[in-house]
Amino acid sequence: MEQIEDGSRPPLVSVKGIPLIKYFAESIELLKNFQVWPDDVLISTYPKSGTTWVSEILDMIYHGGDQEKCQRAPIYDRVPFLEFKAPGSRSGMETLQEIPAPRILKTHLPLSLLPQALLDRKIKIIYVARNAKDVAVSYFNFYKMAKVHPDPGTWEEFLETFMTGKVAYGSWYQHVLEWQELSKRHPVLYLFYEDMKKDPKREIQKITEFVGQSLPEDILDRIVQQTSFKKMKENPMANYTTVPNGIMDHSISPFMRKGTTGDWKNTFTVAQNERFDADYEKKMAGSDLHFDMEL
Repeated sequence: MEQIEDGSRPPLVSVKGIPLIKYFAESIELLKNFQVWPDDVLISTYPKSGTTWVSEILDMIYHGGDQEKCQRAPIYDRVPFLEFKAPGSRSGMETLQEIPAPRILKTHLPLSLLPQALLDRKIKIIYVARNAKDVAVSYFNFYKMAKVHPDPGTWEEFLETFMTGKVAYGSWYQHVLEWQELSKRHPVLYLFYEDMKKDPKREIQKITEFVGQSLPEDILDRIVQQTSFKKMKENPMANYTTVPNGIMDHSISPFMRKGTTGDWKNTFTVAQNERFDADYEKKMAGSDLHFDMEL
């Protein structure tokens, strides 16, 4: 990955009503030609919901828990990011051309922008949902350090932007709800970040079975250990420190910051929390999705 040439933090671009990072918006048209392989597995999440965690888990499952093989390249080369595009860097689609089967792919796209071929071929999808409050705080910090985003402004300003769905990838509410709806008619394993924090082994076992793999107990235990937040934060092949400062400035905030549940309480004011709760109740009315806001 080379240095990004345009550090101007361009404004988001709307594609079918969804705000996207300018460079990513440019790649959407190219995705229409995406060639799906039958054994592809797609990881889908709203940003800051455990994408890298599940990517590392799946790569380890496919390599039988072999840590050395999972050190072969940075995670963004092992698990191509479908819509990724940035000046001076290989796009996600270009990275994809070099990946042998079975391929693990990742995306943050809402359903309206997902390549139709992925749905037509009924490929397996692992979706991870994380509680909205922790996502908002994590996304704010990510916006600050990842320079492909517009300037987030103050926390108060960003929270308003998040609640109105004007952040990159649009509304968190729409995202988690529409992917849950898809899980009723498509092979989607719908997981919760908070469940993964509570019992990682149980959730990793679910992923293993979902992708048709079988691993002995000791290998599962090794994967749990190697994909802990602490281990991944120290792992340059997983923590994005290999990305140039022009794209991600880790001196502002590390890509892997805290990885906890309930950290939102250190950022939200009482008034912000009350307002968020009232808005949340309206937007999630009628949904049976339940999120743990703290553990």
